[in-house]
Amino acid sequence: MNRDERVLHELLSAHGQTYAEEAGIRLKDAPQPLYRLLVLALLLSARIRASVAVAAARELHEDHLDSPRRMADADWQQRVDALGRGGYRRYDERTATQLGDGAELLLDRWAGDLRRLHAEAHGDTGELRRLLQEEPGIGPAGADIFLREVQRVWPELAPRLDDKALSGAQRLGLPKDPEKLTRLAGRTEPAVLAAALVRAALDKGVVDDCLRRAA
Repeated sequence: MNRDERVLHELLSAHGQTYAEEAGIRLKDAPQPLYRLLVLALLLSARIRASVAVAAARELHEDHLDSPRRMADADWQQRVDALGRGGYRRYDERTATQLGDGAELLLDRWAGDLRRLHAEAHGDTGELRRLLQEEPGIGPAGADIFLREVQRVWPELAPRLDDKALSGAQRLGLPKDPEKLTRLAGRTEPAVLAAALVRAALDKGVVDDCLRRAA
């Protein structure tokens, strides 16, 4: 293997897991797992450690707040408490409100099914990204997180390596070209590759460890 192949191999060996997998979401093209991914994307988009966002997503699931109807029917304090148990305390009150409002919007506009939002975009990724941002709490960063992860079950989006993933590649000294990175990754799913590169973008320790082991 050449240098780039070694670095990518080390990155994927240690960090080749999507954030959905880390949060215990068995992602399928079905309403409930897609909704759980949307919630995770919202949580991850705040200025908070990814591990805290993942823990909060798990707590919401444990409290059965894992569908738009259940989230909308829960009272605000129940959502705050679940987020708090996950350590998501800095943004818990605002996020609890966003989760409730977002669930209501999803139910009213798309009958609680993100596949309908997907269909409304008619294959236009830019429109899909815009529609996602109609959800309270989902801004550009949250939309990008959702799209990076959902490419596993919406394959027409793949390979999706956005600016955040490419910044991870740059920190590792890898090409910043999505096609070159996809070729280097071989049979690795683009969603897994993207998540691993994002971890490198967010954590200098990931970069230093991979470079050390690839040397």
